[in-house]
Amino acid sequence: MFSRILGKPKQETNALASLDKLHETLDMLEKKESVLQKKASAEVEKARNYTKAKNKRAAIQCLKRKKLYEEQMGQLANFQLRIHDQMILLEGAKATTDTVDALRSGASAMKVMHKATNIDDVDKTMDQINEQTENMKLIQEALATPVGAAADFDEDELEAELEELESSELEEQLLQPATTASAAPMHVPSGRVPSRPVPQRRTEEEDELAALQAEMAL
Repeated sequence: MFSRILGKPKQETNALASLDKLHETLDMLEKKESVLQKKASAEVEKARNYTKAKNKRAAIQCLKRKKLYEEQMGQLANFQLRIHDQMILLEGAKATTDTVDALRSGASAMKVMHKATNIDDVDKTMDQINEQTENMKLIQEALATPVGAAADFDEDELEAELEELESSELEEQLLQPATTASAAPMHVPSGRVPSRPVPQRRTEEEDELAALQAEMAL
C-alpha cells in the first residue's frame, strides 16, 4: 500500500531530480528578478533626469518601461511562489518516504531478530543452563564428600579429643602465672652477696605441669 502511495525507489529518484530542477529554476528566476529590478531603478533615474531637462515626454516613456519591468517582476514573484510551494510538497513527500522506509527497515530487522530468538529456543536454552547448573552442584557435593580413610573417621571421637585439647590448654593457661612467679629471678640487695646459692625446690604444681606437657608431647 505504501508503495502505491509514496512510489517506488525509481520514483523517489525522480522526485530528487525534480527538487534539483526546481532549485535551479528558482535561482534563475531570482537572478532575472534582480536584473529587472536594476532596469526599473535605471528607468526611474532617467525619468528624473528628463524631468530636470523639462523633457516630459521622455520621462513618461521611462516610467512606462519601469511599469513593464515591475509587471515582469510580479510574474517572476508568482513563479517563485509556485516553485516554493512545489518544493515544500516534494520535500514533505520525501521526508514521509524516508520515515516509512526507516520504519519498514526496523520492522524487517525485528522480524529477523524474532526468528533468530524464537521463544522455544530461549526456553530450551534456559533449560540447558539450569540443567548444567544442577549438574555442577551435584559434582561439587560429590567432591566435598569424604572418601577412603577420611570417611571412616568417627566425628564424635574427634569432637571428644578436641574438647580434651581445649581443656588442657585452659589448664595450662591457669597454671602459667604460678610458673612464671616461681621462675622469676631473686633480687639481691646491693652490697650484699649471698655466701652460696639458695637451691630452688620444685613445687607440686610444677611437677604436675611438667607431667602434663610430657603427656601432650606424646
